[in-house]
Amino acid sequence: MLRAKQNVGSSGLTVFAVGSCLAAASLLLAPAAQARTDKSRHVALAPADTGFGPTAPGVSAILIDASTGHVLAATGADTPRYPASLTKLMTLDLAFQALRDGRITLDTRIPISEHAASVQPVKLGLAPGSTITVQQAILSMTTMSANDAATALGEYLGGGSEEHCAELMTQRAHALGMEQTRFYNASGLPNPYQVSTARDLAILARDIVVTFPQDQQFFEVQKFDLDGHTIYSNNSMLKTYPGATGMKTGYTTLARHNLITSAVRDGRVLIGVELHEPSWGATYQQMTAMLDNGFEGPSATGTTVASNLPPVIQPVQHNGPSFISSADAATIRPATAPVARAKPHTKLVEVAANRPVPHDDTSGWTAQVGSYKLLSSARAQANAVRRMRGEGIAHVARLEVHGKIMWTAQVVGLSHDAAHATCSQLSAHGSSCLIIPPQADHLASRNLSDG
Repeated sequence: MLRAKQNVGSSGLTVFAVGSCLAAASLLLAPAAQARTDKSRHVALAPADTGFGPTAPGVSAILIDASTGHVLAATGADTPRYPASLTKLMTLDLAFQALRDGRITLDTRIPISEHAASVQPVKLGLAPGSTITVQQAILSMTTMSANDAATALGEYLGGGSEEHCAELMTQRAHALGMEQTRFYNASGLPNPYQVSTARDLAILARDIVVTFPQDQQFFEVQKFDLDGHTIYSNNSMLKTYPGATGMKTGYTTLARHNLITSAVRDGRVLIGVELHEPSWGATYQQMTAMLDNGFEGPSATGTTVASNLPPVIQPVQHNGPSFISSADAATIRPATAPVARAKPHTKLVEVAANRPVPHDDTSGWTAQVGSYKLLSSARAQANAVRRMRGEGIAHVARLEVHGKIMWTAQVVGLSHDAAHATCSQLSAHGSSCLIIPPQADHLASRNLSDG
């Protein structure tokens, strides 16, 4: 395996520069992780090399509409599979919650333990005793799928224990309705008891898309700078599929080739999951065909993905004209959001924007800036208002009013004065805006992720 090494910076970084194909091949050498001794939490599976259970022949796939949860296509969607690095989506889900709640910031430094440094590639080659920021860990996971960064982040989120983080991951999965999913590590390295399904992973991906719109751009990053090294994404869908907005690739010998992709077209956001494919070529080909068919077909079916994302009921605000001009609308990509609270000298992505530090107790005000039929429209409005004001966090909440799904665009985490200034500025452009104080902040406090 080709490997480029160079020690740089205080992070103790040793970059393992691996192409996407070589990155996949490197996991062939990864040993199965030690399963927990708590057998009561293990799911009943046949031995991993028998061709049954997660290694059963065939492919598992599902396509859903992110706005409604409607299942547009599915095959083998409930067959247990090894999730490989798709596991990292749940680690990221926990991290996004912690960022939203102010328990960590993007600048929080994460220590690299001996355990995290020793995990199998693909990895950055981080040295024990060094540190990386939360922001660097997230980007390393969404681009090159670094196992050491994922393990270190998992340990941090688990209070120093990756095992405890895995317990939190499993609890979160079950709260979302991912009934067949069990997690035993934060990276997705092989563990015979770590299983999920295409349906469950679609629920997880939808939770990230719907609940954390401000973090969507992490998955769109194709390269970023880490201590003088350029880290590249191994997700070819970002380069080859128009409208692709992430999300994750994954491979191990037994899991085979796995992919989750979110994409937007004509205001519709679809999420596809492909598991246990025989090759990357087949994976990308099938994902492309599935998304194309979904965008060309009807927007709803009689079934929905079994998610526990609850509707949040709030009166729909009838908007006047949007403050976004026609010129601005052409430049706003519906599924993008501020990606990082970057230091001024740090180049992260091609389009970077600052994210505010977590708010204090006096910053719980919300400006609700519109309600829309399309998730992508609500996301675009929330992000545009957040960029216009330069403060707060873009947020999208789901409504169900008289049986119809609507999406509210919000900027949360504002002070009293900032919330009023935001609404005053929008009113001057002819747009409606609702100020929600902390004690009445139903949409901000009862987030879709709270279950």
